[in-house]
Amino acid sequence: MLSLFIKEVNAFFSNLSAYLITAVFLVSLGLIVWVFPGTSVLDYGYADLEPLFSYTPFVFIFLLPAITMRMVAEEKKSGTWELLKTSPLKNYQIVLAKYLAALVLLFFSLIPTLVYYFSIVQLGDTIGNIDSAGFFGAYIGLFLVGALFAAVGLFSSSITSNQIVSFVLAVFLSFLLYGGVGALATLSSGDQALWLQGLGADFHYEQMGRGVIVSENIYYFIGMILTFLVCSWVMINKDE
Repeated sequence: MLSLFIKEVNAFFSNLSAYLITAVFLVSLGLIVWVFPGTSVLDYGYADLEPLFSYTPFVFIFLLPAITMRMVAEEKKSGTWELLKTSPLKNYQIVLAKYLAALVLLFFSLIPTLVYYFSIVQLGDTIGNIDSAGFFGAYIGLFLVGALFAAVGLFSSSITSNQIVSFVLAVFLSFLLYGGVGALATLSSGDQALWLQGLGADFHYEQMGRGVIVSENIYYFIGMILTFLVCSWVMINKDE
């Protein structure tokens, strides 16, 4: 399992497209946070990173599927999937190894964005005048959103041997979870609206962005991640 985990991480960092994906992600966030009118923190007049946390999940909708689309689909297409399935690894270990590798790649993509936090700390009228609790609460929520999209991407990759199909399906499901379900909630009323609202990842993420991390939000992300990982495991079992 450790060997497969290392193989997945090395496969990402040994690929030029991986660096291109990461670079596009960081440049996109940099433009949103510092350059684009209407989202630039320099236009706000106060130390806040709301644009970073508002728009990063939408960037994640494309970033995480781009990272995970090859994890199973490429192995099926190249013929190495049969070799992996005949290895001593159990199916759940294959799923966990690939998912943990995706989390490591997500972590390394997020680390450079901490520069924005330290920049805002220094730019404040009083140095350090920033809601650190809200920032790190939103940051934890941001990682959990990315972790959910990674699970969705792995599930999509386990369905098909075509990376493009895997990418498109993962983008669609991620968008449905983040924004789509919430939009449906606005068209409903009563208990159904509350249920749909609670099913959306954006609802729980926005709560964490206020700096208040409650167990309900953590349980939501853990439950949804486990659901998609189990679905990935089921799809892998069907290949036998």
